[in-house]
Amino acid sequence: MANKLFVATRKGLFTVVKNGGWKVGKVDFLGDNCSAVLSANGGDSLYVALDHGHFGVKLHRSDDGGKRFEEIDPPAYPPKPEDEEPWLDMHGREVPHSLLLVWCLEADHPDRPDGLWCGTIPGALFHSPDRGATWNLAESLWNSPLRRKWFGGGKDYPGIHSVCVDPNDADRVHIAVSCGGVLESTDSGRTWECIGEGWRSDYMPPDEAGNPAIQDVHRLQVSPADTKVMWAQHHNGIFHSTDRGRHWTELKDVKPSVFGFACAVHPDDADTAWFVPEIKDERRIPVDGKLVVNRTRDGGRSFETLRRGLPQEHAYDLVYRHGLDVSADGGCLAMGSTTGSLFISENGGDDWQCISAHLPPVYAVRFGAAT
Repeated sequence: MANKLFVATRKGLFTVVKNGGWKVGKVDFLGDNCSAVLSANGGDSLYVALDHGHFGVKLHRSDDGGKRFEEIDPPAYPPKPEDEEPWLDMHGREVPHSLLLVWCLEADHPDRPDGLWCGTIPGALFHSPDRGATWNLAESLWNSPLRRKWFGGGKDYPGIHSVCVDPNDADRVHIAVSCGGVLESTDSGRTWECIGEGWRSDYMPPDEAGNPAIQDVHRLQVSPADTKVMWAQHHNGIFHSTDRGRHWTELKDVKPSVFGFACAVHPDDADTAWFVPEIKDERRIPVDGKLVVNRTRDGGRSFETLRRGLPQEHAYDLVYRHGLDVSADGGCLAMGSTTGSLFISENGGDDWQCISAHLPPVYAVRFGAAT
């Protein structure tokens, strides 16, 4: 059973531990904008990305589970060719040719314990073979004509927020771009293909609605139990694939809403997944001011709405893409919101307990290894 949780917030990294009950323990980088966190190598390695705004992006690594940190170099974009045409966004603004944000950090395949993947804004993907000591740009993706068609969704500029490494195949990697759909590599990131039939984007003209290259996938997850099964929380709803993302089925009529950002998949049961429903677009708050979690345990054929222990009156918590996590043993769920609320469930979401309602806005929650 998990006993440690890392919470990346607008004002620092909080470590939550279970010692009898769950409680907030130490805080690191207090006051700093913590955009991503990753616990790897059995919990010994901890990586933290910081957004210092005008002063740039910083990365820190701990080799002792968070007791001490050292600064390491973040990924760097290649120099901009003098003759390169400007990349303009949908508003006619030039997309910056520099690192603005580390949006996600993920461990490589277990056979590559020192490997890391990093997705950034504006859209770029990097890999490190040596625990962040050096970073290699995924050049075929960087140079792909598709990349110039990406556009911003929840963020002003396009970015890579999901990196999913197949636990059964070290060379197979899926990424999700907002907005740019899902791409697959079967050769460790040397080449990429934009995949997916069955998507629907109601913000596009009808003849473009199913185009896989313009999809606003909010969060992508691959089932560790059956890597052919993938789940996606999309701008238009919940989607499910059973052939590694080649074809997608839209799951409709899920109450109270199919819109949201977060998605988590049970590590031992490909049919079990959790989502956090919100009101779409301009408002982006829980329906009727009631914070709930939706769960399916039959591959999306039916859903349960879970609410015990969650606020059911005047709750306006928004849960971001990385704000929901399930522990490696499937025994715990954690959820953090923009209001600074942090909840944990130890029975699959049936019951929740509020650990704190006073943290800074939460960007990401990640379980650490049990000790």
